[in-house]
Amino acid sequence: MMVVYTVGTRGSKLALAQTGRTLEQIRQMHPKVNFKLKVIKTEGDREHGKPLFSIDAKGIFEREIDQEVASGEIDFAVHSLKDVPIVEQQSGTVLAAVPKRDSPCDVFISNGIKLEDLPKGAVVGTGSLRRLAEIKYIRSDLEVEPIRGNVDTRMGKVQRGELAGIVIAEAGLERMNITSQMTQRLSLEDFPSAAGQGAIAIVAKEGNTDLIDVLQSVEDKVTRAEITAERCLVLKLAGGCRVPIGAVGQVSGDMLTVYGSIYSLNERKKICASATGALCQAEELGYRVGEELLMQGAEDIEREWREKYGVW
Repeated sequence: MMVVYTVGTRGSKLALAQTGRTLEQIRQMHPKVNFKLKVIKTEGDREHGKPLFSIDAKGIFEREIDQEVASGEIDFAVHSLKDVPIVEQQSGTVLAAVPKRDSPCDVFISNGIKLEDLPKGAVVGTGSLRRLAEIKYIRSDLEVEPIRGNVDTRMGKVQRGELAGIVIAEAGLERMNITSQMTQRLSLEDFPSAAGQGAIAIVAKEGNTDLIDVLQSVEDKVTRAEITAERCLVLKLAGGCRVPIGAVGQVSGDMLTVYGSIYSLNERKKICASATGALCQAEELGYRVGEELLMQGAEDIEREWREKYGVW
C-alpha cells in the first residue's frame, strides 16, 4: 500500500530542487512511499530587502516550517542544514536524517576574472559576514557589498555589471545543475565554509518512529560526523551569523579532522585550530577546536563583531 507524506519546503528554485532530489533518494529506498509538497513562506523570504546578519531572529529560513512539523500539519521538512539553528531547535522536532553531503566549498562567479585578478576597488557581493571577512583577508583592497536574493538574482547582478563578482555556495549550483556558471572554486584553506554547508537536514516530529525509520535510510554517517563536529565547534564559541567562523569537518578513512577559524573585524588577523580523532568523537573534537580558538583570543574577536552588528 502506498504511503503519502506531506513535506514542507521553502518555495525558492534552489529549495525546491534540493527537496525534490532528497525525496527521490528516499523514494529509491522505499518505492511504496510518495510525497505531497507544501511550500511555506518563512521570515527570511519575507525580509528579502535586509542583509541576513541584520535580521534580529534565529532560524529565519526554517522556523515556520518546523513549527508545522511539531504541530503535525506536515510530516517532515527538508532544509539546507546551515540554515538550521545550532541552539534553540524547534521543540518537538528532531534532526531525523542527514544525507550524503554535497560540496562544502564556496565559489566565485564573475565575468571570467578570478578573485585574485580583480582590479583594486572592485565590488564583490555576498550575503555572509564570514565570506565578507574571508574576502577582505585575502584582498583587503576590494569592496564588499551585502546582497540578498536567489542564485539567479545574484548572478544577474554580475551579468549586468553591477558587481565584479559574487561568492556563493557550490552546493547550490550543484543542486540546480549550473556548476558551469562558476569562475573558480575557492579553497577551504582560504575560504573555510560555514558549519553544515553543503549538507541537507531532514527534520521530523520527535517520536514519529515509523517515519524516522524511513528517513534514516538516506542517513550518511560520514556527513553526520562532519556536521556534528562543525556545529559543536560553533556552539562552543557561541557563534552565529554575526561572527565570521569557518568550521570544516573532513573524514579520511575512519578518522575525522576538524578545522576552525575566525577572522577579526578591525585588522587583518585570522586565528585557526584543528583536531583529529575517530568519527565517534565528533562532538568532542568540535568542542576541542572551539576551546583552542578561545584560548587564542576568539572571544575578543567575537566581541568586536557583536559590538558592530549586535548580539546574536
